[in-house]
Amino acid sequence: MWYAIMAEDAPDSLDKRLAARPEHLKRLQNLQDAGRLLLAGPFPAIDSTDPGPAGFTGSLIVAEFASLAEAKEWANNDPFVILNVYKHVTVKPFRKTLPN
Repeated sequence: MWYAIMAEDAPDSLDKRLAARPEHLKRLQNLQDAGRLLLAGPFPAIDSTDPGPAGFTGSLIVAEFASLAEAKEWANNDPFVILNVYKHVTVKPFRKTLPN
């Protein structure tokens, strides 16, 4: 089943985010390589694809896992969680409707 992982960044966490990004992207690439990633990306703090020093306010990942518990475990082991980039993470089941 698909699961939405919605994360909110901690204040002033841009430097931590940038430092942890390569390892974070590696985990996402592993999901993609396994055909289990629907989408992933950050929420820019301003209306720009490159917010510069304004940074990001969080992230959204939609990926396939065997269970909610597995999705939560995966999310909790993300470098952005471990290094306190994210201050809050919510994981919910997600039903993809469109596009077909």
